[in-house]
Amino acid sequence: MLKALSSRACLFGVLALALSGAAFADQPPASGLGQSWPNASDVSSSPNFHAYVFTLGGIQFVQINDLNGNVLGAVGSANGQFITLPVGRFSQLVATPQQAPAVSTTATPTSAPTTVYQDSATTLTATPLSDGTMQLNAMSACSGDPAQCSTHNR
Repeated sequence: MLKALSSRACLFGVLALALSGAAFADQPPASGLGQSWPNASDVSSSPNFHAYVFTLGGIQFVQINDLNGNVLGAVGSANGQFITLPVGRFSQLVATPQQAPAVSTTATPTSAPTTVYQDSATTLTATPLSDGTMQLNAMSACSGDPAQCSTHNR
């Protein structure tokens, strides 16, 4: 009888630990799209920018901030399709494969584009322009023949 109680207590303890571990493994979803310091991890591939990823309803949103937390721009993407979000000081200068920047500029790049964010589906670059603005460019990530990829990306 004592052995059966001991086995049940041990089983209960293991189940309790497993369930509590599962509860701690579920992190709250990232929030704060459009904010300077959102409740999300910085996943930037550049030390000069912050990049934050949010996912909702199968759509991935990527926001790019400068080092001071100023929102520069953001895009949403799903299945290779992109849309520019109306957030950030340079949202009018964001380009995607489906959308040119909302405004044209005569400013010229002052340096080569910097990759700010990249995952298996999306790449975002930032290019400083001569008038002090920043051009953000979102494109599908390339995982094949570079010649083929260059024809599919901006």
